[in-house]
Amino acid sequence: YGIPLTSLDDDPTLDLALDGADEVDDALRLIKGGGGAHSREKVVARQADQFVALVDPTKKVDRLGTHFPVPVEVLPMAATPVMGTLEDAGATPELRTSDAKDGPVVTDQGLWVVDARFPKGIPAPADLDCRLNERPGVLDHGLFLNMATDVLVGHPDGSADHCSPS
Repeated sequence: YGIPLTSLDDDPTLDLALDGADEVDDALRLIKGGGGAHSREKVVARQADQFVALVDPTKKVDRLGTHFPVPVEVLPMAATPVMGTLEDAGATPELRTSDAKDGPVVTDQGLWVVDARFPKGIPAPADLDCRLNERPGVLDHGLFLNMATDVLVGHPDGSADHCSPS
């Protein structure tokens, strides 16, 4: 297809980034990180002139956090204090573990993932974003606010709906 393979070191600006999402609301705010790579994915999305999320209809929600937890990548020594911050924000936090290994999931950066569940959804995503960005011990989190330029919702019949910011 003639698409060159490069790195952000060589080409720090991308024309387009395409990626999936675990949840998306009508304001094109996303939750990503089911695979634990949200920190790297956020770097790529931020460097792109256009960031398009590709989802199926089950990923569309009225309120972020109703079906999928917000992953928070933390220093192992900060997991308990960060979980306290999440509880104060109304979440039920849980250290992510895997059946494939004994102990917590370890990211490519050597950090742990805490999943923050919000049974009634996240009341104020921007406030949670700020709170987590200011919390020592948090590398990053799976809230992608004001990043997606477009969302394509693919349907089983091959059709797609295009969503853009209002």
